[in-house]
Amino acid sequence: MSQILGVKFNDYGQVYYFGSGPFVVREGQYVIVKTDQGMGLGKVILTRQAPRDNETPDGETLKAIYRLANDKDLEAVAENEVLARDAYQYCRKSVARLKLGMKLVDVEVFFDRSKMVYYFTAPGRIDFRELIKDLVREYRTRIELRQIGVRHETQMLGAIGNCGQMCCCRRFMRKFVPVTIKMAKEQNLFLNPTKISGICGRLLCCLSFEQKGYEEFHRMCPRVGKKFTTAIGSVKVLRSNFFKKSVTLLTESFDEREVSIDEWNEIVNKPPSEEAMAEIRAQAAQGRRGGRRPIRSDADQAGGPGGAGAGQAPDGLAGGDPAAGSREGDDNTLPEIPVLEDHDPEQSSVRPGRGPRPTQPSRPVVAAGDDAEGGTRVRRPRRRKRKPPRK
Repeated sequence: MSQILGVKFNDYGQVYYFGSGPFVVREGQYVIVKTDQGMGLGKVILTRQAPRDNETPDGETLKAIYRLANDKDLEAVAENEVLARDAYQYCRKSVARLKLGMKLVDVEVFFDRSKMVYYFTAPGRIDFRELIKDLVREYRTRIELRQIGVRHETQMLGAIGNCGQMCCCRRFMRKFVPVTIKMAKEQNLFLNPTKISGICGRLLCCLSFEQKGYEEFHRMCPRVGKKFTTAIGSVKVLRSNFFKKSVTLLTESFDEREVSIDEWNEIVNKPPSEEAMAEIRAQAAQGRRGGRRPIRSDADQAGGPGGAGAGQAPDGLAGGDPAAGSREGDDNTLPEIPVLEDHDPEQSSVRPGRGPRPTQPSRPVVAAGDDAEGGTRVRRPRRRKRKPPRK
């Protein structure tokens, strides 16, 4: 039965799958395969039994390897590596001589030397026509200049990350996934560029590794800032903890309580118990007593000394003693109302249902320039001129 071989052409490259064909291949061996770019030498990193139809899980038919690599093939690969280092140095000198704004990263030489690929980074477009002419004149083969990003540059060169280990893109990552600032916010990270950025200056690739777990956790826990009616009363969700799988709640008594996700699912689906409601009422009453708002006593509500109904007639009718109706400790008593002989109900100072209207003794007012006993010298107020309305 044939095998499925996972072949990798360089340390940081992707893994391509081929069929073993009539050959028996073990892990660690080198094989020659035929690709779209020509013949290539790769290393087998994994093997597994192939199905009868010799297809991958994606439904694609596997290509068989050309043959196993021998010693001459390995010597040719070593010579290509030396040639790649020489081509790298020559290209850097040519870039400096032509004063091109580009940075050379790596040079790849194909197994049969049919093509040489130069990888570089640049902030914009580069006119490298003169550079290609120099390289073709020197090496007499096809030349390709390929511009890459900073992530691929770090993957090719390799670096030590903030965690103290080799960068993930160099060790095991083969494809880059998009990383957004939304992932950092959902994971409750400090939005400090030096903390959430890698060696390449972009967001850390490891943010995408944990994103699936955070999304599942946020689907289980309630939304932060929302109020819920639970078995322990009305609560507000303050924050959530991914590592403890818990949420912190703010109760009606302004106490924080941390519960797990399982406990939250239990209390949110049950109505408040009688004991919880009694405790909530007691805590609310205690909070009101400790506040600034005064609480009326039973004597005040029943019309006792200092109450609203101490000296007032039933149903709020006039005729009660106005002096007795004042609050305790109030020195401002209502003056006596003079009894008019010709009683006019429209001009009466007694308001039905509200008690007597307070009156003040009037002072005689005389015009300016007159001097009478008991009078005061005042000036008549001048009428203010009205301003014209604005247009």
